[in-house]
Amino acid sequence: MHNSTLAPQENSHRHVTFTRLMAVSSLMGLIVLGLAWELWLAPLRPGGTLLALKVLPLCFPLTGLLKNRMYTYRWLSLLIWLYFTEGVVRAWGDAAPSNYFAMVEVFLCVVLFVACALHVRLRLKHAKENPLIEQPNT
Repeated sequence: MHNSTLAPQENSHRHVTFTRLMAVSSLMGLIVLGLAWELWLAPLRPGGTLLALKVLPLCFPLTGLLKNRMYTYRWLSLLIWLYFTEGVVRAWGDAAPSNYFAMVEVFLCVVLFVACALHVRLRLKHAKENPLIEQPNT
């Protein structure tokens, strides 16, 4: 017995799961990149700098993403533009190899923003299509 109404729901669930995975992966990538960049790969001063503390604000939304909280996806999509701006400025102004790391930061920020925006949009769409199904952590 095949129910044709389950296929769109399963497909929607896969997309939500994929956007969540992309958001968590890109956020963790930004944290690792920020630490490695400022402490070992291309610090402003030999031995690393306190600029590595810039990743600290990124650790707070990681918990919310792992708990699948909709509110975290929303405010993270705004916070990430600060890191995007830093990446653009440093990609333009820093010498190699620091500017290459800045370009990677810009890329990860764009991926994170798109993943958060799509995740919120898909979950809201799914909630409207299935009003009787309880949405987790909204």
